[in-house]
Amino acid sequence: MKGLVLSGGKGTRLRPITYTSAKQLVPVGNKPVLFRVLEAIRDAGIRDIGIVIGDTGEEIRTAVGNGRRWGVQITYIEQDAPLGLAHAVKISQDFIGDDRFVMFLGDNCIQGGISPLIQQFGHSDFNAQVVLKQVADPRSFGVAELDENGRIDRLIEKPRDPQSDLALVGVYMFDHHIFEAVHSITPSLRGELEITDAIQWLITSGYQVFPYIHDGWWIDTGKKDDMLEANRLVLEEMQPVVHGYVDRDSNLIGKVIVEAGAEIINSTIRGPAIIGEQTRILNAYVGPFTSIYHHCLIEDSEVEHSIVLEHSTIRGMPARIEDSLIGRNVTVTRSPLKPKAYRLLIGDNSTVGVL
Repeated sequence: MKGLVLSGGKGTRLRPITYTSAKQLVPVGNKPVLFRVLEAIRDAGIRDIGIVIGDTGEEIRTAVGNGRRWGVQITYIEQDAPLGLAHAVKISQDFIGDDRFVMFLGDNCIQGGISPLIQQFGHSDFNAQVVLKQVADPRSFGVAELDENGRIDRLIEKPRDPQSDLALVGVYMFDHHIFEAVHSITPSLRGELEITDAIQWLITSGYQVFPYIHDGWWIDTGKKDDMLEANRLVLEEMQPVVHGYVDRDSNLIGKVIVEAGAEIINSTIRGPAIIGEQTRILNAYVGPFTSIYHHCLIEDSEVEHSIVLEHSTIRGMPARIEDSLIGRNVTVTRSPLKPKAYRLLIGDNSTVGVL
């Protein structure tokens, strides 16, 4: 069995972060989401993985490499334009061949991995299996309706009046018949080959398409608030450990991970929280559900329920920073210059709140 990870797309909902970086490489719990996807596939026993890449392909290649660190073999599949999930399957046919495969969206976090799904599909004669999750408001998702035999009967994209609360979560199992489907469907009104149309083609053509209903949490990390929620959930599951230096004037409260080379000086860290490699926390407070990535400096400031990416500095802030996603190589500081004024360089589609 093979794995197919979709890591194209422009990540417009995470701008301005994704103007300069692939959305799949934004970390939760100090690990890029894409790395968590690769680990989930590897842990399910799959070693041959294709990654579909687009505009951010070079960054993905640099970060992932040949897959050796995970004990897998990576093949890169270039998608010229984001023409839909079914299009990504279509261009991956040479890589997949006649093998069964799991397709996993590279910006999704799912609790507990996919090993049970792989086992169930591997011991079945299903032609396809779709991971579903019960959600409170199905109107924002692709929704599956089941028949009396428990098979998927119909897929509806963002229904106004949903007849089911089972949403598609972005993990799919297929055999080779999916290639008949993706070559048979036509682009949707938005000009894309939709995976829901391809799965519906399988259903209508009499193939066996079954659900796999996921019990744990699942997060699509496409937006800032979703990224923070995924970070919260991941941090709650991590075990506390200190590999860095914590001085006697500092307090670690609750689940706190201090990675190698990090320094905590005269500061309080209230978990769950993680402090990355070579990061310094000086005269500061880091509150719950916060991930500070590697080579950062937090000094004379307070940060809570936030993600701070690598090589960033937060210094001398007069108020607590919270509910924030701060990008790479960012400096946030209080200017000593007078007259006092806000001097801002803000990316497109950003939100800034000041007191």
